[in-house]
Amino acid sequence: MESFEKKLEVRWSDLDPNFHMLHSKYYDVGAYCRMSFLVDQGLTPQLMKDHHFGLILFREECIFKREINFGDALKINLLLSKRTADYGRWSMYHEIWKNDYTLAAVIHVDGAWIDTAKRKLTKPPVFIQTVFDNAPLSKEFIIS
Repeated sequence: MESFEKKLEVRWSDLDPNFHMLHSKYYDVGAYCRMSFLVDQGLTPQLMKDHHFGLILFREECIFKREINFGDALKINLLLSKRTADYGRWSMYHEIWKNDYTLAAVIHVDGAWIDTAKRKLTKPPVFIQTVFDNAPLSKEFIIS
């Protein structure tokens, strides 16, 4: 897959008292983009529940570049930047673009898979490999 992106419009409820997007909303749109990608690939919350596995994050960091305001049109993408050979751990990032031309933020995420019954890190089921093989790759993508 060459690219994956979601479009959103900033709502009044997304704003902080300074009338720009609240910092936690950046993380929300990143999570929305990640989960939308997984669901589009057939990896639904119900499937994860049925197979007792899920995503776990070790790090989520946002670099704020420009203010996002009420009514701005947002485009959020997803780029896989690293994964282990067994697909057990991974890193990706999201770019949040406002009004099609201004990079407003970049969110970096490091994660892994967890066995939700045992509450321990696990290698993902084999079908996850196809999902991650279909992910758009960053220019600096590596397998570690």
